[in-house]
Formats: sequence, C-alpha cells, structure tokens
Amino acid sequence: MEDPDEHAYDKSQYPILLKQYYMRLFPYEKYYQWLSYSEVEKGRCFTHREFSFTLEGDIYVRYKSFQDRKEFEDELKKINPHKIDIGAIYNVKPANHKKVLPANFKPLEKELVFDIDMTDYDDIRNCCSGASICRLCWRYMTVAIQVVDRSLRDDFGFHHILWVYSGRRGVHCWVCDVDARKLSQEARSAIVEYLTLVSGGEHQKKKVNIKRPFHPLISYSLEIIARHFPDLVKEQDYLSSPDRWAKMLALLPGDIRSNLDKEFSESSQDSLHRWGRIRSECDKALQRKKMDADHNDIMIQFAYPRLDINVSKGLNHLLKSPFCVHPKTGRVCIPIDIQKVENFDPFQVPTISLLRSEVDKLHQANSDDEASQANSLKGSRKVAEATSLKPALDTFNSFVKQLSVSNYAMKRDDSDRSLEF
Repeated sequence: MEDPDEHAYDKSQYPILLKQYYMRLFPYEKYYQWLSYSEVEKGRCFTHREFSFTLEGDIYVRYKSFQDRKEFEDELKKINPHKIDIGAIYNVKPANHKKVLPANFKPLEKELVFDIDMTDYDDIRNCCSGASICRLCWRYMTVAIQVVDRSLRDDFGFHHILWVYSGRRGVHCWVCDVDARKLSQEARSAIVEYLTLVSGGEHQKKKVNIKRPFHPLISYSLEIIARHFPDLVKEQDYLSSPDRWAKMLALLPGDIRSNLDKEFSESSQDSLHRWGRIRSECDKALQRKKMDADHNDIMIQFAYPRLDINVSKGLNHLLKSPFCVHPKTGRVCIPIDIQKVENFDPFQVPTISLLRSEVDKLHQANSDDEASQANSLKGSRKVAEATSLKPALDTFNSFVKQLSVSNYAMKRDDSDRSLEF
C-alpha cells in the first residue's frame, strides 16, 4: 500500500472525493448486516434506526430512516452526506416521527457507546492542544482503549465491542451485545460512572480519589497504565520545568512536595529520573503508613481514560458512524483492531485522496483487459479490498461475523424454547 502522505488531502475536493467514496468504497453489505443484527427483532433493528446526515453547507438533517440496505445505499449516493451520525432504534420509524405526538415517539434501544476525545487531556499533554494531535499524545488513546475494553469484557461480560477511530483526535466505542443495547439510561449512567475515576474542573488540582485496598478496576487499570507510563513521562516531559512538575507534585502531601520541588530545582535530572524519585519518596511514605502519598494517584490522573459521560448515558444521543470521512482531515473513520491497538497510527489512516488514487490505478491497470476488470473489480466490496482500506475492512468483517454467529445462536435458542412444552 502507498504512504497516505504521498497524496495530500485537498479539502476543496471533498464533495467530489466523497461522492466517489460512496459510489466505490463504502462497505454497505457488512454495514447493513451489522445494524440489522440478523433481523433478530423482525426487521425493526434497521428500519426503526435513526440516521442523521450533515450535508454540504452544514445543513443538518435528523430522523432519517430506511427500509433496507438498498434504500440506504441509494440515499447516500444521491445526497452525498458529509457526515453520518447513528442514533437509537425507536418505537416508530424515525422518518414518520411527525405522524405521532412527541410523547409517543420513544427510543427503545441503542448500542452502549463511549466517546474519548483528546481535548479532554489538554491539562496534562504537553505536545499538542485543542484539535491537534501527534503520535506522542496518541498513547493516551491507546491506554484508554485497553483499559475500557478490559473492563467492558471482564467486569460486565460484554463480547461484541467495536472500536473506531473518530477521523481526527479521538476514538469511539460501540458495545453491541443484546444486553448492552437494551440497557436503560440509568444503567448506562451507572456503567460510565463506574468507569470514571478522573473528575473535577479545570482549576482543581487533584482529580482522583482512590483508596486502598484497590478495587479490581483500579488494580488492572494500573497494570495497563504502568506499562505505558515511563514512555508518557519521557514523551510528554512531565517533569522538565517548574510549571510542569508542579502539576504532579500537587497530588502529594506538603512535606514530600516541598522537598522534591527543592531537589528538582537544584538539579538537572531528566523527567524519567525525577519520576523515579517521586516513586521512591512515595514508597517510603507508604511504609510509614502515610497513605495520602501514593504515586498511583499520579498515574491515574495523568493517564486514565477520560470519558464523555453524556454521550454514553443518553439513549437518544447521536454518535458518528464508522466509515464516515472526516471533512477536516479526509481520513476514514476506520475500525481499530484491539489486538493491534498499540500499533495503530492515526497518521497512517487512509484518506479519501489516497483511496481515489488507488482505485484509479486499479482501473487503469485493468483497462486493457475487460474480462479481468469485470472479475476483479466487480462491486464496491472487491474494489475496497484492493485498497488501503483492506485491514480495516478485515477487522470490521471479523467483528460482524462474530456478532452474526451470536445473533443466530440467540434466535435458535429462542426457537428451541418456544418448542418446549
């Protein structure tokens, strides 16, 4: 595959590139298979699902719904939405919501979703701020995915979890187990609050309050964070200057804080060495039963996932669809392979400029052989699998296959129970 940097994304070409993407590359078949959930519930899963489109000129259209895959595909190719958001499954087809009283239009279910955005780390990351990201601060997303994914699987027993790059500066998580989709708003709130350890306003110095003995969530989160924290200390250079080390030392008792502040001011140690000194002084304090001196508090505050609670708890909250294209970057919102999450590089995500170039070369290479072209480039799925999208499509296809197996098993079990006397 080619380097995406060789094909710089031209924002002025976005509508044209996007049109070609919807015509040639969007994975309609597997996408429909995902959201229809094998039609476990008599087709309602897809037909009663809300889609929201953002059109050219920031025209925002909510409560779109579609009868089947073909109608959905035809609409995307026709109106060329710049963004697709996915909402809940309603008791009435969203396209017909004006035919009923507002009180009678109710969301019934939706995937349990999580939104993790890099801007929520601006108080601790030193390499970038705002909408900007780099490979150094992307480590926060890697840690977040690993921590949240483990908790969802081990603490809650969920299996069908799809992680998706947001296209710019964060990640989204879709928990698609049937039990997750049917959770009430109160249950969703309870789960996201359980997962929230860092809280507090911009001017609050200490944003964590963990106690010993550690809850299992904290214990295994610290195991994950500990593997990454030395690299974070080096990459973010947390302890390189007084204003930076003050943030970390603020989480420690006054005597330890003042002694280390004096030591750091009088030495030229690097951040990693200073982090070793913080750990050493905290360990000594804990041996003296001084329980408020714990370097684990620092690791949690400086690396633990920061979740958008409102996105997770609301049944009617919209979330950007997988396989959207971000208009600012031109990158596709691709699924992330959880087994290879530490190797994921947002700057290697294919842009629609790169994809168009790859597709054009495929057609050019096959232009002299009509039979070969008909066989090798028949359908958007085969075209897409010959481009830089293939690894992401493989991840998505594997996820959908496992989900389908589970859905069919559930249908079979329900059928068997109905035959019991």
